[in-house]
Amino acid sequence: ANLPQEKIRGGGDKPAAMETPRRPESWVEISESVSRLCSFDAGGGGGVSVKLIQDNRMAHDKLVDSFLNKFFPSGYPYSVNEGYLTYTKFRALQHFSSAMLHVLSTQSLLFAAGLRPTPAQATAVSWILKDGMQHAGKLICSGMGARMDSEPKSWRIFADVLYDFGTALDFISPLCPQLFLEVAGLGNFAKGMAVVAARATRLPIYSSFAKEGNLSDLFAKGEAISTLFNVMGIGAGIGLSSTVCSTTQGKLIIGPLLSAVHIWGVVQEMRATPINTLNPQRTAMVVADFIKSGKVSSPAELRYREDLLFPNRLIEEAGSVKVGQPFRRVLSPRLVEELRSTFPNEKFLLTQKSDKAYMVLEQSATGEDALRGWLVAAFASEMERSGAGPRDTVLNDAYQKMESVFPMFVSEVKSRGWYTGQFLDGNHSRIAYAKSE
Repeated sequence: ANLPQEKIRGGGDKPAAMETPRRPESWVEISESVSRLCSFDAGGGGGVSVKLIQDNRMAHDKLVDSFLNKFFPSGYPYSVNEGYLTYTKFRALQHFSSAMLHVLSTQSLLFAAGLRPTPAQATAVSWILKDGMQHAGKLICSGMGARMDSEPKSWRIFADVLYDFGTALDFISPLCPQLFLEVAGLGNFAKGMAVVAARATRLPIYSSFAKEGNLSDLFAKGEAISTLFNVMGIGAGIGLSSTVCSTTQGKLIIGPLLSAVHIWGVVQEMRATPINTLNPQRTAMVVADFIKSGKVSSPAELRYREDLLFPNRLIEEAGSVKVGQPFRRVLSPRLVEELRSTFPNEKFLLTQKSDKAYMVLEQSATGEDALRGWLVAAFASEMERSGAGPRDTVLNDAYQKMESVFPMFVSEVKSRGWYTGQFLDGNHSRIAYAKSE
């Protein structure tokens, strides 16, 4: 009788017999919402053929998928709760009607100022100088949502830098009146991108402080504080504009000082934010601390050590892992067979080249899978530095060591407040093995 095979996870009992994993004849790589069907060339020469799956679709299907990828969450409709489409429809209607009202209000303000603009002139002023370029910036930035999920703090800082850049262009626009349209348009374009990045990162930042399901209350109170100090800032700005900043020269002196204070403040905000989701940098830091001290750091303990300027830096103590490189570029057919034998039933493949380790994750890989791969890389790097043996042997020994410590390690990770149900690697490449027919 055939005995059922048990999946090896977290140091469980190994099956009595196991088939040697075969090299996948084909697989699907998913990156930047584009799927590619890849396969090894016949004859085992090591070549890889790549085909865009979308090329087989009709133009109408491509257009619909492009629209969904741009304006709906990844995985829609399965990634959202019931009612999302209805909400989106009415939200679109709300913004459409609001935009029309804004054009009419702009015309009314110009009329009140003593001008007599035509409806077309009011529309042009509102659309080109403000709304048009801002909306263009918002549309461009909307495609970077996955990266913002992975690194919300870095993107929040980038949003404020962009906004200050747009404000600086506003300051210098009186110096070049002949280029007013271009300068003002570019400034509003930068501000549009900044608005999307700031709003998109607001929720994960607020969520990091929420306890016992109080996210709505936390959000409401945070917005109340923002509103209060915005009103106070407007009052102070009016006072400056009528005194030391009444001239362009005054603005060019005070503006950079206020911008420096602004950026410094947001950097301190982000450093104080204890994000508890796993991304490449935080995963590497958790593993590095465990390798060095045997302890797992909490989100609060790691927050001030995160590199917000260069979040993609590699950490040597964690194995110098580079995640999300295209499968076809880092693995050869021979390596695929070996690695799937070394890492049976895992949702990652790991290979070492020079001083880096390259990890490829399956599409359904979670934070726990990423932690398993990172631990293997860290143990292998540690063994290799101590001269434990050749690289192939070291990788296998590192995997066995990971299996022995992982149950205790992941239990400690969860108890320290980390969320392991998801791994946020931005738009990096993942794989899904094609089912053999």
